[in-house]
Amino acid sequence: MQDAHSTQTTPGRTRTGARKPTSETTVKPASDVRQAFTLDAAVQPGPKPPRAASNVQPVSAEPPAPPAPPAPSRTGRAGTTSEVAGVRITSARRIVDVESGTRKLDIVRYYARAAPWLLPHLRDRPVSLLRAPQGLGAEALFQRHLTRMPIPGVTLHDELESGHPLIGIDTLEALINVAQVDAIELHTWNARAADVEAPDRVVLDLDPDPALGWDRVIAAAELTRALLGDLGLEAFCQTSGGKGLHIVVPLVPTASWDDVKAFARAVAQRLASGWPTQFTATQSAEHHKKKVYVDYHRNVRGAGTPAAYSLRARPGMGVSVPIAWDELGQTTGGAHWTLANIDVRLKQLSRPKRSKRPAPWAGYARVRQTVSSELTLRMEEGGA
Repeated sequence: MQDAHSTQTTPGRTRTGARKPTSETTVKPASDVRQAFTLDAAVQPGPKPPRAASNVQPVSAEPPAPPAPPAPSRTGRAGTTSEVAGVRITSARRIVDVESGTRKLDIVRYYARAAPWLLPHLRDRPVSLLRAPQGLGAEALFQRHLTRMPIPGVTLHDELESGHPLIGIDTLEALINVAQVDAIELHTWNARAADVEAPDRVVLDLDPDPALGWDRVIAAAELTRALLGDLGLEAFCQTSGGKGLHIVVPLVPTASWDDVKAFARAVAQRLASGWPTQFTATQSAEHHKKKVYVDYHRNVRGAGTPAAYSLRARPGMGVSVPIAWDELGQTTGGAHWTLANIDVRLKQLSRPKRSKRPAPWAGYARVRQTVSSELTLRMEEGGA
């Protein structure tokens, strides 16, 4: 397995269409990629892979009801090109994930179906792409900037990093076009482009040792929620689509990146010191053994987290999905939802009037809470 080792170029353009530099970093095989930062909705799909086992029947929906999904795509005579939402899809039959039999076209069609729920999580944020042009078994490209050839519909945030325009995905056109250039994972910053120096959330990635049972991960998430609750903070839960869970704490964007990172680190360390047999705040394999690693490193400028409803570039094609806390105990893993069964969830979300319970993240946008250096200091000193 190779480490990141080379830099290439890929399409991108300014809002005016002028061509400018895109940088890509060649990374490990897509199924092995894990982002590391050292600073600290329905068209009919093609043949589907077998459905993954699922014990949970999520019934909540996220109002308002989404708009009608895009019209079905048209497959070319040879079956190698197709059209989704008006975008020509090349190499449509190429197998991306051998384990599930997922083709490139299946991925593009999924993003067209999921757009009403996914786009609100992408809009107005810088987005990084994990692209796998040759499938999950080959090297992937992790792309934060656009520099040369255009990706139609994509918003470029030229002003955020001088000379290196960041990517924005604000429309269905942009979403389908990034899928056409082989993007699988869509990672969003913890800040909006309009106020990029002021984070509006904290993300704690609960990453379990593979030897742990899922019940241990559920318990870890509940403990994390309780600790945050003792601090007066409301938290929300999301399956990662991979091995674990993401705990998301919405913020009023007033704190700095340094303050948010320090707070996230203090939470991770408090969990590790309070429950040393269950948590670690240290990433090394030795410390991770039979524990849940609380990864707080996503809380720095430029870092990202797979967006809600983003696919994951892993065998089986897991999906990151927001859940209600009372659904957590019914989940079976971080990849409880995959490309094989996610349409069940999307169908439920599309029928809000039939829901007899709140949406999974009901009230998220209404939360008004902040973190501060004083709160972090109190935690570091052992107070609540």
